[in-house]
Amino acid sequence: MKAILWDNDGVLVDTEGLYFDVTREAMAELGVALSEADFVEYSLRRGVSVFDLAEELGHDGLRIEHARGLRNARYSERLRDGVELIPGVAETLATLGSLARMAVVTSSRPENFALQHARTGIRTHFELVLTGADFTRFKPDPEPYLLAASRLGVAPEDCLVVEDSERGVVAAASAGMRCVVIPRGLSRRGDFSRAYRILERIEDVVPIARALV
Repeated sequence: MKAILWDNDGVLVDTEGLYFDVTREAMAELGVALSEADFVEYSLRRGVSVFDLAEELGHDGLRIEHARGLRNARYSERLRDGVELIPGVAETLATLGSLARMAVVTSSRPENFALQHARTGIRTHFELVLTGADFTRFKPDPEPYLLAASRLGVAPEDCLVVEDSERGVVAAASAGMRCVVIPRGLSRRGDFSRAYRILERIEDVVPIARALV
């Protein structure tokens, strides 16, 4: 192992619940009651926008785009209040920084990633950050992780990925990478059969990484 590639939302920062809440509020503006099951299916498994559900239900495209913009604005506003690191993240990153090169691979918009980590203090641990503005196909497509490996100049098989969702595990496995998954919150319902290991805590990444170096 030469590089550790980290997902962000649900792995480093506790934002999945917040994102679901503001998305549900925006969908309610369209008269659509977004369930947790729908959010898991569209966002955490398929890796597509839940606003596709509104389109499938026959809602007008302009109203959908307005609701999407409303969701994005509310989410950014909530992020400015600050978000919490998931317990154990800071200590785990500090430990692993001496073992391998590290990067973040997230589908988040770059401005949201910047807001999330304005005060977390962990950005310096990462040699590379790829956000949704850096690739054209999103998880579960392998492109984000393959691009990270290419930018770092390492082979996919020399990367360890840390994820929390089914779509992330599929993306990493399809890229030819080992992926450990730490399900939490809404992501616990995923199919993780392609994961290298299923973990309970982020600290559990440390002995696996040491064994692979």
